[in-house]
Amino acid sequence: MSREQNTTLGIWLMVAVTLVFAIQDGISTHLAGTYNVFMIIMIRYWFFATFVITVASRKAGGIRNAARTNAPKAQVFRGLLLALEILVAVKGFVVLGLVESHAVFAVYPLLIAALSGPVLGERVGWRRWVAIGIGFIGVLVILEPGFGVFRLGALIPFLAALMFALYGLVTRYVGRYDSSAVSFFWTGIMGLIVTTAVGVLHWQPMVGTDWIWMLLLCVTSASSHYMLIRAYEVAEASAIQPFAYLQLVFASIIGIVVFHETLRPNVAIGAAIVVCAGLFTLWRARVVAERR
Repeated sequence: MSREQNTTLGIWLMVAVTLVFAIQDGISTHLAGTYNVFMIIMIRYWFFATFVITVASRKAGGIRNAARTNAPKAQVFRGLLLALEILVAVKGFVVLGLVESHAVFAVYPLLIAALSGPVLGERVGWRRWVAIGIGFIGVLVILEPGFGVFRLGALIPFLAALMFALYGLVTRYVGRYDSSAVSFFWTGIMGLIVTTAVGVLHWQPMVGTDWIWMLLLCVTSASSHYMLIRAYEVAEASAIQPFAYLQLVFASIIGIVVFHETLRPNVAIGAAIVVCAGLFTLWRARVVAERR
């Protein structure tokens, strides 16, 4: 298969992933409006961990090989970080809604660029620093800190974005020592442990129809991770990563159509600023990488 064919397939897979992620967020918002967030994420991780263990057992070397890591502390930390980030993000959906939460969360690529220097020792040029600064101005436009009473709840998706950015950086770090299969295994197992430890304390009876939504959430969670892995297998990350911003579009549509949210002008303008700044940093990172 040619490079163009691989890239095309990778792009379509990334588009599908962003759509499924947006659907997951919509289902999570629906369930978390009735049930405890900890319980919802715990059940989701039960299914996801089962999927991870099944995949690992069918590969060469089995579970033992998948669990063999050269960076155990970092793998534990990134697994815990992702599970906690999901909890915070879903809480943000309930408090702020999908539209505003995703508008703020879109800043995470800028946070990755800003933190890649102190965390990984990577060099960030002045152009990307300018883009990062412009992106944060976009976040301020969304949050409107100088107008009316500032809601602390507006910082929830920003905290989720920061946690996800740290997760991405730690994932890049462990990539120097472990394969993606090992990282995938530890993501599921550590998430299972931390969410179960907290979730069982917040168990609530769930009605039959909501179990259908819960099952759909679990299935989409496993399928989206599979498609994401496949996307990065068939195409370069720099070519398909910009399409991840489509999740903001899909999630906003779900928020407006299903949950009757409104798209305020400042949110639309701020989100456009953040996305443009993020796309520029991705483009500059690709240019710098091609020069090396």
